[in-house]
Amino acid sequence: MTSETIYQPRYTNSWALVIGINAYKKASPLNYAQSDAEGIMSVLKDEFGFSEANITLLTDEKATRDQIFGAFLEYTKEKVGADDRIIVFFAGHGYTKAGIRGEVGFLVPVDGTPDDLSTLIRWDDLTRNSELIPAKHILFIMDACYGGLALTRYTPPGTMRFAKDMLQRYSRQVLTAGKGNELVADSGGPRPGHSIFTGHLLDALAGSSASDDGIITANSVMAYVYDRVAKDYQSRQTPHYGYFDGDGDFIFNASVLEELSSSLEVDKDVLIEIPPTLMAQSDQEETLQSRVKSYLSDPKYKIRLDDLVTDEIRRVLYSSGDKDFPAQTSHVQLQEFDQRLKRYEHIVGDLQMMVTLMAKWGTHGYRGTLSKVFSRISEADAVGAGKVVSLGLRWYTTMLLLYAGGIAALSAQNYENLVTVLTAPVGTRHSGDSTLEVIIPAVEEISDVQRTEIFKKLPGHERNYAPRSEYLFKVMQPPLEDLLFLGRSYELLFDRFEVIFALVYADLTYKEGRRIWGPLGRFGWKYHSRSDQNPFSQVVAEAAQQRDAWGPIRAGLFQGSHNRFKIIADGYEGLIGRLNWF
Repeated sequence: MTSETIYQPRYTNSWALVIGINAYKKASPLNYAQSDAEGIMSVLKDEFGFSEANITLLTDEKATRDQIFGAFLEYTKEKVGADDRIIVFFAGHGYTKAGIRGEVGFLVPVDGTPDDLSTLIRWDDLTRNSELIPAKHILFIMDACYGGLALTRYTPPGTMRFAKDMLQRYSRQVLTAGKGNELVADSGGPRPGHSIFTGHLLDALAGSSASDDGIITANSVMAYVYDRVAKDYQSRQTPHYGYFDGDGDFIFNASVLEELSSSLEVDKDVLIEIPPTLMAQSDQEETLQSRVKSYLSDPKYKIRLDDLVTDEIRRVLYSSGDKDFPAQTSHVQLQEFDQRLKRYEHIVGDLQMMVTLMAKWGTHGYRGTLSKVFSRISEADAVGAGKVVSLGLRWYTTMLLLYAGGIAALSAQNYENLVTVLTAPVGTRHSGDSTLEVIIPAVEEISDVQRTEIFKKLPGHERNYAPRSEYLFKVMQPPLEDLLFLGRSYELLFDRFEVIFALVYADLTYKEGRRIWGPLGRFGWKYHSRSDQNPFSQVVAEAAQQRDAWGPIRAGLFQGSHNRFKIIADGYEGLIGRLNWF
């Protein structure tokens, strides 16, 4: 499911359904499931601010099939809001049944009979019903073993994500104690009176899984529990975890982030690393990403890569056409604007991945294919009438590709590909039979959108100095991190790209005697911090030191001349120097 709700960078309310069953009526008893449930309830209440009134605890005779379903479906009612979080914990028996299309997993309620499926709770029923619940984050933690988990993805260990950004992304996550063919240990864990799984889980929630900034997320908890349970000498089980929908992250101690909202003019955030684990990716057919990489690694596959990219360009153009994104609309409301941004981001995802990999790894022979992406994607601009926001957003996919390709090229110091990305020839509805470098119409069209100040209305960006730039900073990070493993260098590369991006636009549009202008990014307010370490000053100093040998100049930008670069940079510095942001 792709949510079309605009989420705030915070939680409004917290809910929990906690279930623990020792005394089964028709299945073997357990020793510590009830104490596991009570331990989870206590830590949610005492450590993470869950109100006791919002925690439903079902143990033993209360944990019937009907009562579990009834308590879960209570979350579909109006009391639960879009910015809420829900955790569902179950300690008890699981059951797996082989079906025609694979394994099917079940949870066994207190009145359930394992060989009578009508008395059990099918895992799929919970996942399907979670679509009816408006809360942006739901985390299922199951101290039970069963199969049939249809997980779509997990965050690769060792990658990084921005905490507030994860709060604004929809997610449905799950962590189970083991797979369908494994036996869950009901005791013997690191904490007396608890199972191996829940013992390590409680350790994780007590702080063992916290980031350097003290933040505990579902991903960090899942990685910690997976690692500790798999290595526990008394364990014969391997936890299973990941997403079955969305890509946000449940944050346990979200109050840590409140101090980051004290200065909304600057979008402060925390970059959290997902801890490494032993978990291996599931064996699947060759992915699109691996195909692109293999084609880039051998020149004999150049034609195949070009065909693959061409097919994806066709799909993006078809999917982003006037039928699905009409330009002739009434006044564009914030909800519709946000939905269009997310839909464009989803549609261009695979092509963005291709551009990222080509910009980083592609040699001279692939630059024609890289250039074609921008030349053809610009054809989405064919319709020339409509609302300013709707028309300008037709260039949003191009802007995403420009940032992806530009940052990727900079990460590899592949300046020839950077030139290809920024200066690919395109035709527009304004240029007649002539062509322009892609950066020119892309900046001008998105600037038309920006002048409506609609980016400032997006949650978390209401007072930002550079809301469009801050929004892109967050949007671009997850896919680039997964592809390029940039870590904390991402911010440096993003700001560096925006400086060069602005100066290249200024250079290409400059006419003698007129003012020098280029799109302002988040580097603008960093410049006003008056630090020599601000991104703009760093780029200018690097160019001054290397002069005509500087990579972007040597590759052909700024007419291949440092003198030309200095004219543009000096003029641009005068522009940002006049801004009164502080």
